[in-house]
Amino acid sequence: MIEGLTIKHDQGMNWQEMISHKSKEYHLYIITYGTCTFTCTDVSLLASKGDFILTPQQATIVEETPHRTIHQKFSFHFVATDELYQMLPMLHNKSMTHSSSGLFDRTMETFRPIWNEYGEDQAYTSLRASSFLLDTLALWQRELDRGELAPASIMHIDRMKSYIQSHYREHITKEHLGDYIRRSPNYVANLFKKGTGQTISEYIHSIRMKTAIYMLSQSVLTITEISDYLGYSDVSYFQRIFKRTYGKPASKYLDDRRSNDG
Repeated sequence: MIEGLTIKHDQGMNWQEMISHKSKEYHLYIITYGTCTFTCTDVSLLASKGDFILTPQQATIVEETPHRTIHQKFSFHFVATDELYQMLPMLHNKSMTHSSSGLFDRTMETFRPIWNEYGEDQAYTSLRASSFLLDTLALWQRELDRGELAPASIMHIDRMKSYIQSHYREHITKEHLGDYIRRSPNYVANLFKKGTGQTISEYIHSIRMKTAIYMLSQSVLTITEISDYLGYSDVSYFQRIFKRTYGKPASKYLDDRRSNDG
């Protein structure tokens, strides 16, 4: 369904680039830091961290950063097959598709290990990248079809995320979050998934894994100690989650730390 996929990580200040698309040729951009302006047929939009942008086929697009502004983004250049073109309404848009997606955290957690493989010449990385892009486009289209969440729903999601970030080492359930925002457990579970693309459990794991990376590289703790600190009583379970998230065992990061210290 996707052909000719190439992925780039762009970053810098005073950035400017012009691209032109042929039939059924697109770019998906995910902004990870700063701001970047996209102009297509005299229409400009300013995108910032967390935004998704799909530029249309058969169009010329100019990307540039505002004066003295630093930005970072991932760009996915691809050609859609006829089958995919018929399936995704966003591919028919003649103007840029743009939204601040609730899928951002989930998307970057999924993409990180794939991007790490790009410089390692591992087998089937291109297949994994194509599968990731298809999944991301499908989930984003579902989000666009559903429409924007009500302000009250966004407020509830932000409160739940803030609570998790403050208590991620503890055992958190939908019942805990339901009590916190005074809604039913099933309501908070469905709302959280709808707004973030992740289950409550997946979001908790993602925060723990970010902390694990830092601790493996910067602390003097063992894997068992880090696992216990993050709330995993079973170190083998922690190691499975870590490898699933980053594509490498925790011991690899620990070995790197020791070699740097030595």
